[in-house]
Amino acid sequence: MAILNSSSTLSSTFYFTGIPGYEEFNHWISIPFCLLYLVGITGNCIILHVIRTDPRLHEPMYYFLAMLSLTDLGMSLAPVITLFRVLWSISREIQFNICVVQMFVIHTFSFTESSVLLAMALDRYVAICQPLRYATILTPKLIIKVGIAALLRSAILMIPPLARLAFFRFCHSHVLSHSYCLHQDMIRLACADTKFNVIYGLVVIILLWGLDALGILISYAFILHSVLKITSREGRLKALNTCASHICAVLILYVPMIGLSIVHRFAKHSSPLIHIFMAHIYLMVPPVLNPIIYSVKTKQIRQGIFHLLLHPQIRSLVT
Repeated sequence: MAILNSSSTLSSTFYFTGIPGYEEFNHWISIPFCLLYLVGITGNCIILHVIRTDPRLHEPMYYFLAMLSLTDLGMSLAPVITLFRVLWSISREIQFNICVVQMFVIHTFSFTESSVLLAMALDRYVAICQPLRYATILTPKLIIKVGIAALLRSAILMIPPLARLAFFRFCHSHVLSHSYCLHQDMIRLACADTKFNVIYGLVVIILLWGLDALGILISYAFILHSVLKITSREGRLKALNTCASHICAVLILYVPMIGLSIVHRFAKHSSPLIHIFMAHIYLMVPPVLNPIIYSVKTKQIRQGIFHLLLHPQIRSLVT
């Protein structure tokens, strides 16, 4: 019976939801979405290129920033195809197995981004509290291991709940709440015992987001304690300014994440527009704002982009 259920579920079709009540304006609505995704993808690609090509940026802080840009690209590219298929009235359908793959990619990269932000907080802690040991502690090998561990941790923990979906029967409506697949959205359509998935999902959120957030808070407690020992006001401001971009990145990831989780768990019967609005903020805001924030607040990144965009002859005159 389990095998039958699995094969039946894998061949089933689900349907995305666009913007309810605004179907006739979908083509116009797609324009700002297209611009936002274009800004996010282009901005992160530019940061990756600048870090790769500028030897001055081959330091731990910028390696972690490159990881952040990679996870942002993963988060933004995973839902973009299905979003525009819906908005451009190409198709609202998606097969179950493709939906699970998209779900896996979205959740894995969102959890990985949280881990990368924790690593960046530890980077700031070492840079401010133990500057003489910065290069010896955060070696390139350690940074690579941290990145791989962050990705594997997120990916492995997502396998059990998604694998169980293959054995669920979906006898309710097959209409999803968004234009892409989310685990919490899929399990509400199942007419099966989803207690494991609900509890497991909550535990994973606590273990990943919760522990990462706690680690970031502890890191900044030590950073603040160390900064307060600096005698000059200029020195304190300079030290804190190196953390400003990271603090903004933490806020623009965690606030939409928490908002979307609250909406799915405690506002199930609220307007569909709220669910759709929060879901798109959750996936679009970090990839769009992170490169902008780091380009504005980080002098070295700003200079690297400046040199990249200028014509070589003008660049030689400026330098």
